[in-house]
Amino acid sequence: MHKKNIIAIFLFGLIALTGSLPAQSQTEIKDRLEPSSWWIGFENPVVQLMAYSENIGFLRPVVDYPGVAIDRITSVKNPNYLFIDLHIAENAKPGNIEIRFSDGKKVRKTMMLELNKREKGSALRQGFNSSDAVYLLMPDRFANGNPDNDNMDGMREKADREAPYGRHGGDLQGIMNHLDYIAEMGFTAIWINPVLENDQPQSSYHGYATTDYYQIDPRYGTNEDYRELVKKANGKGLKVIKDMIFNHCGSKHWWMEDLPSDDWINYDSFVRSNYRLSTISDPHASKADLKLATEGWFDSSMPDLNLKNELLLNYLIQNSIWWIEYAGLQGIRQDTYPYPDKQGMAEWNKRINLEYPNFNIVGEAWIGDPAKLCYWQKDFPNSDGYNSHLKTIMDFPLMDAMHAAFNEKGGGWSDGLMRLYDVLANDHLYTNLNNIMVFPENHDVGRIFNVLNNDIRSLKMVTAFFATVRGIPQWYYGTELLMDGNGYEGHANIRHDFPGGWPGDKVNAFTHEGRTDDQNEIFNYLSKILNYRKTSPPIHTGKTIHFLPENNVYVYFRHLDDEAVMVLLNNSAEEDRTVDGARFKEILSKYSKGRDIMTEQTITSFETFDVPAKSARIIELN
Repeated sequence: MHKKNIIAIFLFGLIALTGSLPAQSQTEIKDRLEPSSWWIGFENPVVQLMAYSENIGFLRPVVDYPGVAIDRITSVKNPNYLFIDLHIAENAKPGNIEIRFSDGKKVRKTMMLELNKREKGSALRQGFNSSDAVYLLMPDRFANGNPDNDNMDGMREKADREAPYGRHGGDLQGIMNHLDYIAEMGFTAIWINPVLENDQPQSSYHGYATTDYYQIDPRYGTNEDYRELVKKANGKGLKVIKDMIFNHCGSKHWWMEDLPSDDWINYDSFVRSNYRLSTISDPHASKADLKLATEGWFDSSMPDLNLKNELLLNYLIQNSIWWIEYAGLQGIRQDTYPYPDKQGMAEWNKRINLEYPNFNIVGEAWIGDPAKLCYWQKDFPNSDGYNSHLKTIMDFPLMDAMHAAFNEKGGGWSDGLMRLYDVLANDHLYTNLNNIMVFPENHDVGRIFNVLNNDIRSLKMVTAFFATVRGIPQWYYGTELLMDGNGYEGHANIRHDFPGGWPGDKVNAFTHEGRTDDQNEIFNYLSKILNYRKTSPPIHTGKTIHFLPENNVYVYFRHLDDEAVMVLLNNSAEEDRTVDGARFKEILSKYSKGRDIMTEQTITSFETFDVPAKSARIIELN
């Protein structure tokens, strides 16, 4: 028997003799049972409940419900917590399970667990994949559909749209109101920055300092609103990807005032991470550097969670399963993926894959070197034997290359479009080229339009490239409106409000009439490519053949069976190019005609291809 359980049993006897419970906390305690609901029919039939109430650790839980039995009881140092493993049989019936907590003489407390039946087919839910195009949005800055929830009683931070780092009022209803806008552009999935409660004193709008893992922030809406959003999005052909964070929580998370155990977090006060992710895969890294990278706090308001604690790890794994099942999600994006304990993260992936084999998770491993990034993709043969079991990684090396390539004149050994070629030349490192997320920007880096010096032609080239290269393309909200912003000058510059998302906005860019000519030019260009992409198997899962850039022109093909897509990028700022088709005979000889997807022009001769200055051509071959 576990030593802690022996201690707990001794205390049960002590309570029975004295008839009283020792007081352990001077603060007001809100009783909790997390999760408060679960489902019948998971591959793993055991759910671990975390019960929280004053001195509940000195009580003995009892369950009398057909098909449900207590497997194990785990006590911890803090008597205000008790962990209860419930085994739920396949033949159990939906209903409310009463958990009675007794001191041996009398029932002192009762908690309820709602037991549900899983929706038919939920285990086979299809996750996002390389046939999808993902639209990333920040809910606080996208649209305010319900001004009544801008300020909520009891929440620490109030709305102030004039404050660059304040809450502006965007919410779930605002997203629901504009799903058609997202779908019209050809996107098939939405990645929404975190929406769980962030009851921090300030700068809580970004959502990355969770204070309750089971509640949507009320300034965004309710849990039911979130589930309705997923349902409505799915009805319009849009999958939903939930942003999660396991590395850290918010400093005002309810448990921070009364931690279950001393090892629930890493360091008992702020010690900043060195952010050196290379230490994790580096065979020569010192233990000191590795410890600071993975156990140091991400920020002073973000305590670092210790996933080596099995109870905390299981809590977070179950929380992910709960949200997938409750809301009907199609994907998860995991923030700061390499920072938590890597063995714990591997276990998380395996547990999710056990319950949802077709589900997909993308991890943010912000690493600019493919030789280090590949360490984190599922089934890579790492020399230390580690397997992350993470299906999808984010292609930061290709993002960096895009930022540089389209700003350089090229012609050198490794600059200009050669940067794109060189990154793709490292694809031999990855175990699954379809499970790589490709993006020119996100919510943490400078706006791509700013990076490209506000050049629309360059932005079009980036758009054509990111939508046709291997992997899963991800776009950041507002780039279709030419949103500008230098990320080095602060995140507020890259997280602007979407014009038209708030009642009273002078401009409504959700409509054609509300956009400028330049904005509509990019909007239409993006929409044309993405709506074509939906129907292109070679782009979804085809192989790539690319040719070394010559004269500032980069040509690559995506091909599958008897179909192919040819992409030509001319990065010359002033000179049109005529490209000799004979160079590409090894693949062009298999096809007889083509169609320019932007102009709808039919192409019957492959002798030469004209590519105007600073432009891209996308040609469907058959």
